[in-house]
Amino acid sequence: MKSDYTDKNSSLGSLYGDHLETITARHDHALEQAGASHVLIYSGNPKVAFLDDHYYPFKANPHFVSWVPLTRLPFSYLIYTPGEAPVLLYFQPQDYWHVVPGTPDGYWTRHFDIRIVNAIEDIAAHLPKQREKCIVIGEIDDEAMAFGIERVNPNTAINILHYARGIKTDYELAVMRLAAERGAAGHRAAEAAFREGRSEFDIHRSYCEAVSHTDEELPYGNIVALNEHGAVLHYTDLDRASPAVTVSFLIDAGAQVHGYASDITRTYSFGDMRFQGLIDRIDRMQQEIVAKVEVGVDYRDLHVNTHRMLAEVLVDTELAKGDPDTLLETGVTSAFFPHGLGHLLGIQVHDVGGFMENESGTTIDPPSGHPFLRLTRVLEQNMVLTIEPGLYVIDMLLENLRGTPAEKLVKWDTIDWLRPFGGIRIEDDVRVLVNDRENLTRDAFALL
Repeated sequence: MKSDYTDKNSSLGSLYGDHLETITARHDHALEQAGASHVLIYSGNPKVAFLDDHYYPFKANPHFVSWVPLTRLPFSYLIYTPGEAPVLLYFQPQDYWHVVPGTPDGYWTRHFDIRIVNAIEDIAAHLPKQREKCIVIGEIDDEAMAFGIERVNPNTAINILHYARGIKTDYELAVMRLAAERGAAGHRAAEAAFREGRSEFDIHRSYCEAVSHTDEELPYGNIVALNEHGAVLHYTDLDRASPAVTVSFLIDAGAQVHGYASDITRTYSFGDMRFQGLIDRIDRMQQEIVAKVEVGVDYRDLHVNTHRMLAEVLVDTELAKGDPDTLLETGVTSAFFPHGLGHLLGIQVHDVGGFMENESGTTIDPPSGHPFLRLTRVLEQNMVLTIEPGLYVIDMLLENLRGTPAEKLVKWDTIDWLRPFGGIRIEDDVRVLVNDRENLTRDAFALL
């Protein structure tokens, strides 16, 4: 797999112009509502560790990345004035300690007035002179980086842009398909390493090699969990030694292309047919949920219905007994499945706007009893979201059922059997369509 996807850039270039038209229209609207004439979007700057001279990995402002596919360009600005070509102040310092950003190149460059700046003090000369008519979007740690502009991240503009970002352009969808392909290749390599009996650390290294990412380039820290570690929802410790006996493997890992992420989870059994049967059952349930994704669906309802479907799985696999409503009301399903069904996906893995009812910033609360759901909107065309149901043996949560009516609904002997396997999660990235959906993840695996 090519690490830079240069062979796909020609097709991305044909889509990028329309993408930019959508982005400018969104900013036209945001500026009008905010009563401003110009927006400066700051890419951000590296942050130094406390009492050290070591910098944390740089994360570009996602608002900046939505304009240009530049994720490793600190101290740079995008300046947009409605009706004019956007200006990119491309920071290229004179430096012999670090690699300096190269000459701007690619399918996107012809759409911008690109100006190379070599020093921070050179930036001011390129900014609009009427600072009172400007807003800044970005993380401003040092007010000097706002260059006298007082309105930083005004809610009116931010809410409009965050709400709109839930809908992906054709360009964004194309990039996200590439990210899904890259992630799927990594998952195949990780599964092969697992089958060879490798350690979590070695599996992680196999994944990174397959996706051509360093740890810093991954969209999020890989969850590479063998055996009971699969019950730790955000397990990232990575044991260096293989366990004495390997029985299961849960991997939640993504990849990125041009700043856009994929987010994929799979679970595997190491030869135990009973556990494999449970994986297959959760996989079928997950695909049934995906089949319900379409325009007009309230994601909150999809999440609650998932709990009802999980209740049936728990009964059928002798992990619990009772009817679905009782298992929901008593908290049994939440003990096995405590996180949300999914979230919006894009430049950020947990993309913004998941709780927003409208562009004014009104939010929609998660359903009662489900506080960790990250998406509460009614689904719209070209949203991209994850569907990731799970089933885990989390002793802390299960013990909370002791002494309650739920205790008698749980079949503790079966839980004792399942505990060494940790848990199961299956996650796909799904595009919303009218009476349909596109499964970016399954399509990517099929291409392999």
